[in-house]
Amino acid sequence: MRNRIQSVNAMEILDSRGFPTVRVNVVLDDGTVGTASIPSGASTGENEATELRDGDPKRYSGKGVLTAVKNVNTEIHSALAGCEPLQQAQIDRILIDLDGTDNKSRLGANATLGASQAVARAAAQSCGLPLYVYLGGVGAVHLPVPMMNVLNGGKHADSSLDFQEFMIMPKGAPTLADALRYGAETFQALKKLLHGKGYATSVGDEGGFAPQLKGGNEEACELIVAAIEKAGYRAGKDIVIALDPAASSFYEGGKYRLTRSGQGDKSSAEMIALFEAWVRRYPIVSIEDGLAENDWAGFAAMTAAMGGDIQIVGDDLLVTNPQFVARGIAEKSCNAALIKLNQIGTVSETVAAIHLCRKAGWGFVISHRSGETEDTFMADFAVAMGGGQIKTGSMCRSERIAKYNRLLEIEAELGDTAGFGS
Repeated sequence: MRNRIQSVNAMEILDSRGFPTVRVNVVLDDGTVGTASIPSGASTGENEATELRDGDPKRYSGKGVLTAVKNVNTEIHSALAGCEPLQQAQIDRILIDLDGTDNKSRLGANATLGASQAVARAAAQSCGLPLYVYLGGVGAVHLPVPMMNVLNGGKHADSSLDFQEFMIMPKGAPTLADALRYGAETFQALKKLLHGKGYATSVGDEGGFAPQLKGGNEEACELIVAAIEKAGYRAGKDIVIALDPAASSFYEGGKYRLTRSGQGDKSSAEMIALFEAWVRRYPIVSIEDGLAENDWAGFAAMTAAMGGDIQIVGDDLLVTNPQFVARGIAEKSCNAALIKLNQIGTVSETVAAIHLCRKAGWGFVISHRSGETEDTFMADFAVAMGGGQIKTGSMCRSERIAKYNRLLEIEAELGDTAGFGS
């Protein structure tokens, strides 16, 4: 007798910012339980799938998710009960059709993704397989390079930085375990440098430091290079830099307004020139959302100018949506995509976006959100998809470290078969 879904139920829990989010449990006939907790973003693209909030000002300032929870406990439960959990694509198609909108606005992407991920986890456990093997097959042996957020700005911190994330990538490390050590040592070296200069070492939403730097965005790069060297590593060889300006957050009236750092207003061309100068000066290998989400022409110009040398990543531009990824490929807007499961709302649609990237020869980065949970689904997913990079925050805050620790577990399970690097 085939194992089937017995029940799907949800509850309201809290994310790393103390806001409500959705946790879904899927129970199978054999008693297996799969659980998924869904994150939430602060810096979101306007075309992302809808994160359904209650809007009741008397509860969590309107951010409650009881409506999404109810949708899981009623409609989604009724639709999935009796279905075979191994049929992930079919499960996700039921969820997509049940919602009936282009952006999951009726049921909520937080509801549909919770169900989708919980089914996948329950199916993997029922089969006696690690999630990364269940989703990726026997060839899922490659560990991604972490992109570690060490300095926070933009919407993620009250710092002097216009740009949202300054990250380090330990590309020169031989293993994932070594990469995490390189990153942790550099993070601690950066803390000492900041303290020595009289800067605060409090952290932002994703665990990176959030200081009021006197030299703004450029001083951030200088400090990171100094921290890499202080930790005993070679900038540009052992450890490189990645940026996520999240430019939509400071784009206003047709200009990029770098007000926090005092760099003034810039056009798309001037932003590209700034990035080109930085790439010549610092070991920057990746820039995500260097321009605003609707600046398609600017992205194409940036990719034409810099895409042969570094990775140009679309996040708000593409929102993990196969439709927008296909447009980006056709218009040569980027050469890589950021992949966030909750931007599209089901596991299968996320996989479809990754397949488009692979077909085009693009890179892709599996990413967390600023409002995270202790759920480690994305770590297994990154290994399953064979992606060379993962972005899950800094070297502090337990909701970030949980993902790194899961990757360490996977590396240990794989043993000598484990690969590492992009």
